[in-house]
Amino acid sequence: MMGTMVSFAAMAVGGRELADDLSTFQILFWRSLIGLVIITLLLTRFGWAQIKSKNLKVHAFRSVVHFGSQYCWFLAISLITLAEVVALEFTTSIWTALLAMLFLGEGMSRMGVAAITSGFVGMLVIVRPGAIEVGVGALAGLGAGFGYAVALTAIRFLAQRDTPLCILFYMMALQLPMGLVPALDGWIWPARDIWPWVALVGVTGLSAHYCIARAMTLADAATVTTWGFLRLPFVAAIAFVLYGELPELWVALGATLICAGIYLIVRDADAKKA
Repeated sequence: MMGTMVSFAAMAVGGRELADDLSTFQILFWRSLIGLVIITLLLTRFGWAQIKSKNLKVHAFRSVVHFGSQYCWFLAISLITLAEVVALEFTTSIWTALLAMLFLGEGMSRMGVAAITSGFVGMLVIVRPGAIEVGVGALAGLGAGFGYAVALTAIRFLAQRDTPLCILFYMMALQLPMGLVPALDGWIWPARDIWPWVALVGVTGLSAHYCIARAMTLADAATVTTWGFLRLPFVAAIAFVLYGELPELWVALGATLICAGIYLIVRDADAKKA
């Protein structure tokens, strides 16, 4: 999870640095291209047979949803503070619990209802509709959180049937043309001084997914989620050092409520297992 935190923080900084020079679609294209090259090398080493899958439609669906989420995430990074982006991204767990209840028929206990309520109240505290104008950045952050929840549901299905390298291969291979086609409009080759940031986004985009997948196999959900809470202060500290960004009181309060909701979801899941 420390690797996940470092990867996401580095990818956020790389995305912020590239936002003034490249469009969001161009950033996504380079991220997919670099990731695909790395995955190709890994598959050459560990075997291409594992990309055989009977779930290509699910891979395609997951890749499209994840691509849209990534677009929203990088767009939000260029418009609002990094702490606010991470706080809104935390709604992923809340959305996932709600989607499971609505579409998978999973029951919802009182603790689960309290968790979702806490998460949505926290989201409203951050966005504050009516008190301030809800900007594109906040909407993009919320869109990223919801999209990640849908993609996470698809990953749960795929992880029981395909290997991590298989999932990552199809994600990168399918998302590459999704980024390339719109990126060609107003195409700009990265200047020499920003290539390190391009490489950073591509590498950390893969390492973040790998680290969180490994964390899930090595520790229980409660431990992984608790470590995940540290992403917000970690990213907020980096944003303060690099960009002088101080999180607003409303962002801190809303993030606390969202984290409380996620904690209740984990506790509820543990109670059901017991």
